Amino acid sequence: MTSLRPSLPAWPYSPYIAHRGGGRLAPENTLAAMRVGAAQGFTMFEFDVKLSADNVAIVMHDDTVDRTSDGRGPAAGLSYTQLSLLDAGSWHSADYAGEPIPSFAAVARYTRANGIACNVEIKPCPGREVETGAIVARLCSQYWEGADVAPLLSSFAEASLAVARQVAPKLPRALLVEAVPADWEARLRKYECVALNINHKDATPELIDAVHAAGFRIAAWTVNDPARARQLLDWGIDGIFTDVLDQIRPAA
Repeated sequence: MTSLRPSLPAWPYSPYIAHRGGGRLAPENTLAAMRVGAAQGFTMFEFDVKLSADNVAIVMHDDTVDRTSDGRGPAAGLSYTQLSLLDAGSWHSADYAGEPIPSFAAVARYTRANGIACNVEIKPCPGREVETGAIVARLCSQYWEGADVAPLLSSFAEASLAVARQVAPKLPRALLVEAVPADWEARLRKYECVALNINHKDATPELIDAVHAAGFRIAAWTVNDPARARQLLDWGIDGIFTDVLDQIRPAA
C-alpha cells in the first residue's frame, strides 16, 4: 500500500544547534561565541541579525545595546561604526573584554570558512520588519552563493519571513513562534517554510508527529536540560537549540 504521508524536506543540519553561537559559555552573538561553539563540537549555530541605523546587518539579539554591551540606547539609532566600537564582551566575563559586535558579513565568513551550518534569525528592530527581512535575505543569498548547505532563515516577524520569501525564494525558511498557534500549518504554507521552531515546553510526541505528517520539520528552543534534550530527540524532533554547550552537544 502506498503511504499518503508527505515526504519531509531535506534537513542537512545537525540536531544540536548552538544558541547564539556560544550559549552561556561566551558573550552571545559574537565571533568569540562562534569559536567556543565550534570548540564544543557544534556544526550548526543560531544567531540573530538586525540592522544598524545605516542599514548594515549586525549580529545582535536585543532591540537595545544595553544588556550585551557597554553602550546605551536602541541599536537602530546607532551607525555601524558606533556599534562596532562598543565592548560586547565585558558583560559576560573579563576574558572577553573588548569583544566587538560583529557584522553579519564577518559571521557569515567565519561559518562558511569552517563548514558550520547556520540558522539565521531575522530579528528586526520595531518597525523595521520589512527592510530587515529583505536585506538579510539578500545578504544570505550573496554570502552563501554556491554553498553546499544553505542557511535556514527564521523569524518571529511574519512580515520579515514574507519579504524574505520574495527576495530569496530558494532559501529555506522556518517560522518561529512563542506559542504554537492552531493554524500553524496554514502559516507554514503561507510563507513556504520548511520548519516550525517552537518553545520546547510546547513539544509533545503528538505535535512532532503532526508536523512531520504535514510535511515539515520541527525544532525546539531553548533546551538546557540534558534529560529533556534526550527526550525530545527520542520523540523525533529535528533540532534543539541549547545554551549549555558543555552539557548538550554532539559529542555527548
